[in-house]
Amino acid sequence: MSSSEYDTPFSPNSKRPRHTETQSQSKNDNEEDRLSDLPDCVLLHVLSFVNAKHAVQTCVLSRRWRNLWKLLPTLTLHSSHFWTFKTFTKFVSNLLTRRDASSAVLNLDFERHGCIEPHVLKRIVNYAISHKVRNLGISVKCDIAHIPQAIFSCKTLTSLKLSVCPRGYIYGSTLFPKSLNLTALTSLHLQHFTFCASGGGVSDRAEPFSACERLSDLVIDHCTVRDAKVLYISNSTLVNLTLRSDHSKDFYKIVLSTPKLRSFRFSGIPYQQICGSHVPSLEDVDIDAEIWSNSLESPLILFSWLLELANVKSLTVSASTLQVLFLIPNLLKIKLPCLGKLKSLKVKMKPLSPIFAMTLKAGKSKKEVMKLSLPLPDGIVNFMLQNSPSAEVAIVNCKS
Repeated sequence: MSSSEYDTPFSPNSKRPRHTETQSQSKNDNEEDRLSDLPDCVLLHVLSFVNAKHAVQTCVLSRRWRNLWKLLPTLTLHSSHFWTFKTFTKFVSNLLTRRDASSAVLNLDFERHGCIEPHVLKRIVNYAISHKVRNLGISVKCDIAHIPQAIFSCKTLTSLKLSVCPRGYIYGSTLFPKSLNLTALTSLHLQHFTFCASGGGVSDRAEPFSACERLSDLVIDHCTVRDAKVLYISNSTLVNLTLRSDHSKDFYKIVLSTPKLRSFRFSGIPYQQICGSHVPSLEDVDIDAEIWSNSLESPLILFSWLLELANVKSLTVSASTLQVLFLIPNLLKIKLPCLGKLKSLKVKMKPLSPIFAMTLKAGKSKKEVMKLSLPLPDGIVNFMLQNSPSAEVAIVNCKS
């Protein structure tokens, strides 16, 4: 059987043999097809959990399913579901051409591993916007100029997940627009972007999110800052903030002016100072930190985060986070001026990454290596609880 039968359901090879329907009918004459009796809205909801390729393939099940895929409000288009990019592109083109043009596309998740032709990306984005898309996810390698600018002013968009890498770069980043006009946006996930100085007389900081008036959830994933030393996250509606970083040392500080922020999560290497004096509602903090060098810079920065995020009620840390803190000389002798309102401390036990494990052992004596090889440094939990001795403690084993 050729691969083309699986690459696109629109090809002639993928049609069902004529005898299949006859055999099925004779075998199941007395059986009730309860699934097909369900209303369209239920069946479309079921199909929303599978990728578009498999959803379209249901058209061969029976007449009831023949045109149902044309009404799908959720489209998951990943090139990894196809043998070649050519068949993927052909499938996407046929899907958009044959789909019911009057039916809205509420959710679109598009992912292309490798470079993509600009005209393909443009057609997909413009189709989604013209069909009232609410939740849009795009992961591609291309120049930011190939992303239709209409995506940054779409009035129906409530959730946007955008990962855009320049062609030919594994760890490259793309310049993010200085202004957004996404009035309905509540959730934003950005990966591999560079934020630029805001301008307008404020040249020392990048402030990309202040115009998102309904933003509730923000994920900044391996992003950097250019022509500025401060990433200024100013937003009056933001509730949940997640930062992931392992290589960005090109700016010094992250300033949070987020009065409704309740949850902060970080994973990676702590390179930036955090100024959290304007986060009065922050209650839940989750930190999974590690380092790739023996410098004390990151451990001291991590310690400063505890001082800035002083009034949290729930703190979750990985074992590696506590190992990073423990690198500070005489840490256990320090009197903590923070964490006095802590109600819960959760420690996630999971294997250290190979790079971090090697970093911990580099230049250490055998005695020091033995101490650092312990799952948790002696006394570190009590150190964290010195101002909240009655806080509930949970040690949780995690595989990864």
